[in-house]
Amino acid sequence: MPPPPEDDGSSSARTPLIPPTPPPPGRAVARLHPLPLLVAAAFAASYHLLVAPAPSYYRSLFLSLGSNDTAAAHLHALTLRPHLAGTEANARAAEHVVSALSSLSFPTRVVPYSVLLAYPVHRSLSLSAPGHATTPFALVQDTYPGDPYAAVSAEAVPTFLAYAASGSVAAEAVYANYGRPEDFAYLAARGVDVTGKVVLARYGKVYRGDIVINARKAGAVAAVIYTDAKDYAAGEAFPDGPWMPPTGVQVGSTFKGVGDPTTPMWASSEGCERVSIPEAMATDDMPGIPGLPVSGRDGEAILQLIGGDVAPKDWQGGDGSPVYRLGPGPAVLNLTYIGNETMATIQNVISVIEGKEEPERYIILGNHRDAWTFGAVDPNSGTAALLELAQRFSELQKKGWRPRRTIILCNWDAEEYGLVGSTEWVEENRAMLTSRTVAYLNVDSAVYGAGFYASATPQLDELLKEASKQVQNPDNETQSLYDLWMASDSSSMIKIGRLGGGGSDYSAFVQHIGIPSIDISMGSEYAVYHSLYDDFVWMEKFGDPLFRRHVAVASMWGLVALRLSDEEILPFNYSTYAVELEKGAIDINKRLLGVPVSSSPLQKSIAEFKRAALQMDSEMKTRKVWNPWRNNPLKVRDLNERLMMTERAFTDREGLSGRPWYKHLIYAPSLHDDYGAQVYPGVDDAIQMAERTNTSESWRSVQHEIYRIARVINQASLVLSGGLT
Repeated sequence: MPPPPEDDGSSSARTPLIPPTPPPPGRAVARLHPLPLLVAAAFAASYHLLVAPAPSYYRSLFLSLGSNDTAAAHLHALTLRPHLAGTEANARAAEHVVSALSSLSFPTRVVPYSVLLAYPVHRSLSLSAPGHATTPFALVQDTYPGDPYAAVSAEAVPTFLAYAASGSVAAEAVYANYGRPEDFAYLAARGVDVTGKVVLARYGKVYRGDIVINARKAGAVAAVIYTDAKDYAAGEAFPDGPWMPPTGVQVGSTFKGVGDPTTPMWASSEGCERVSIPEAMATDDMPGIPGLPVSGRDGEAILQLIGGDVAPKDWQGGDGSPVYRLGPGPAVLNLTYIGNETMATIQNVISVIEGKEEPERYIILGNHRDAWTFGAVDPNSGTAALLELAQRFSELQKKGWRPRRTIILCNWDAEEYGLVGSTEWVEENRAMLTSRTVAYLNVDSAVYGAGFYASATPQLDELLKEASKQVQNPDNETQSLYDLWMASDSSSMIKIGRLGGGGSDYSAFVQHIGIPSIDISMGSEYAVYHSLYDDFVWMEKFGDPLFRRHVAVASMWGLVALRLSDEEILPFNYSTYAVELEKGAIDINKRLLGVPVSSSPLQKSIAEFKRAALQMDSEMKTRKVWNPWRNNPLKVRDLNERLMMTERAFTDREGLSGRPWYKHLIYAPSLHDDYGAQVYPGVDDAIQMAERTNTSESWRSVQHEIYRIARVINQASLVLSGGLT
């Protein structure tokens, strides 16, 4: 986890991020007769009807309208109560979003789905060891003196791991570090048998669902995951500091699939086909064993009673922690978890700003609403930014703006359980979205703290950089967001992540149907993640005291949306994509040294894609210099179609081998870490299998996967160049 923000951006008053340009200094004013004055006023009032202002005018106006108070008010209203998906409180939160968007005169609707969610019914955990009294754990996150949310904290869901199997287990404990495959491999190499044991692992490196599934695959009968002080409590604990309190617990889902577990590969529409709940719970995407999350204090108590060999140095805790040992035993954990997996109704909120010239082309902005507790950072800082941005769009409309292309504002539900709301909507609208969507712009948690972070499909890299130069750094009025972004990386270079991980709602858009996408935030991690302490107080004290960072994210988000919606030619650059494809190929080549596999098909396909990207660059530069298509809208349409549809060509209808929902062959989650972004995931999966088995058949599978990605890159080249073979 990163250190707490060095600069809280404090100031004496909340002000718009970029104030409107002040009027010029006073000057002599000529007196006008009444009639000419009336004529002039009438002309000014109707000017925008006669001569539409340039898109740059509306972009500048949009940036001037940022409101810290609007963002703060929405966040406060959304976080008054814990609002887990499927609960009455989250339905109330949806009503707030609907009311806010409808009040702006944007057509707004609720799209419900019936999906499988999980809730805890009973949990217990106790620790025993020879010579020690049995210690029962309370499994409760304590409130603090003066906590304004103490009264409603009881509404928060008890600490649990969603979709963990129900059952009771009593067995010796084994310490497995971060619960990664390499951690279990190390235990096996040291002769530590995990079979029949309860695994204790710490949060921090991989998705919690992978931790539990890795434990199951190693033979464990249950898993306990704790927040280690080294990663989550490296300074003063909340409310005095931003770090996790001793009783803080990170709750969350352990489902490795995407969407509603009862409708794999299709939408949970009314009257649809479903697998049974027992069938859904029995898939390999479910953890399959009981599990519980616990606090750092409880995790340390368990570690103090685990014996055996001393764990390696990089498995140890921070200063003041006990010596961590591998086990097994003599510590025995007695764990019971009973869950209720039930069908529940979730609600997506969809609001539309219809385009004027190309209403059938969509720019989609999305954020989720549901939270494990209060959700001030995750996700409602993003929801507040979405509503603040929407307010600015409404003000633009009053000044005569109407987007060239349609803008759709989406507030998803049940993201925390497995990207459920966004996935169901994408699956239900797959054909329309694949044929009409220009880009998807995601903000999950808008504000974690200091620094600016962005991930994207590569054709949007340059657009992000250009937009960031126009937005003010919320923590330094003399700098742009671009300057802050540069400073966020030690190499003094802009670092843009890729959207291969499964951590947020861009997943269905990029990895399932191939839509160009971005994901942005201020800050990237925070210590009280998914705990009771992710509340408005934490945000106001540590995350964004003056809500300038919220406004900065909304400015960046909206500015990118305005450029995509209003520019005649889509601002895509595929030369960057070619560079990224080459980087991925270099990594593959290093892993294939000395094995009977050729990467030549991949290299040839990338070379062809580079030629197509250069051709596209030339076409776009020609258009900027002398615009030969001024009176040829069909030519403009053709160019935009090629720019928009090239990303789709990277998908394959069969999907990844063994993971058919993931259609994108360039970007998808790592097989062993759902949060980890992987380039050429099918090849990576095949190489990992071949390295374990080292059979001729497994290496032929690697060669097959290389041919598969070469084929989709060739398809993308054809789309981008606009030609047939």
